[in-house]
Order: sequence, then C-alpha cells, then structure tokens
Amino acid sequence: MNKKWWVLIFLTIVILGIIFIPKILTDKGDEKVSFDIIKEDDIPKEIEEILPKYQKEERALACKVDDKIYIVVTRGEKNTDGYDVTIQSIEKKKNNGKFDLIVYAEYTDPKPDEIVPQVITYPTVIAETELEKLPEKIDLKTNYIE
Repeated sequence: MNKKWWVLIFLTIVILGIIFIPKILTDKGDEKVSFDIIKEDDIPKEIEEILPKYQKEERALACKVDDKIYIVVTRGEKNTDGYDVTIQSIEKKKNNGKFDLIVYAEYTDPKPDEIVPQVITYPTVIAETELEKLPEKIDLKTNYIE
C-alpha cells in the first residue's frame, strides 16, 4: 500500500476514536434505582383506578402520577391467601439514548401444609422511585422463596 492509504486509515481510526471513546468512558452501564415501597393507605388514587386492569396478570409496569414514577408488580389472581410479592431491586439499563428497567422481585407461596383462607387474592407491590421519566420497557425477573 502506498503512503496515501496509510494516512487515510490512520485518520479514520483517529476520527472514530474521537467519536466513540468519550461515549465508552462516560457510559456508567447499569445503575441501581432507589425506591420506597408504598403502604396500601398511601397508594395514589390514579394507580388504584388502573390496578383492576392489571392485577390478574403477572407483570411489572410503570405509572407516572404527579411527576412521580411508580413501579407496580403484580402476581396475578391466586385462589388462596398466603401469596406475596416483594421488590428486591430495580436496575436502570441504557437503551439507545433512553432506558429500560429490570425489576427483581421475590415471590413467596404458602407452604403445602399451611392452612390459609380460601379467598381470591391479587398479590401486588407498589414502589415510588426517584426516576424522572418512564422507561421504554420493563423486564421482570422473579425468584421464588421457599
């Protein structure tokens, strides 16, 4: 190869380095999201109104109420009492200039020999987060506790 090609390749590498290296160095990767679990008496009215739509499903969703972002995790409809859901952690993951959330939840089931009321329940947990914007997508990762 002649000298022109080497200079062109070198300049291309330098330009690409100038563009991409700052992004790589400033990318924090995944971040933990701080949150507080909301007591049943403190659930915003707007969330109480939409809960019946989602409580029969096992999922996580985000809601924005009065400039606050809430994460709701539902376990679906259960035929007895004794089921529970808790949020262990929430991670914020960058995605093309926006972000996704990964919600880590723990599920607890009644023990096989435990006597529980025969009543339909909808285990749900709601957390208020520090987020300012709604995520693009939420991924729910569950862990069953024995």
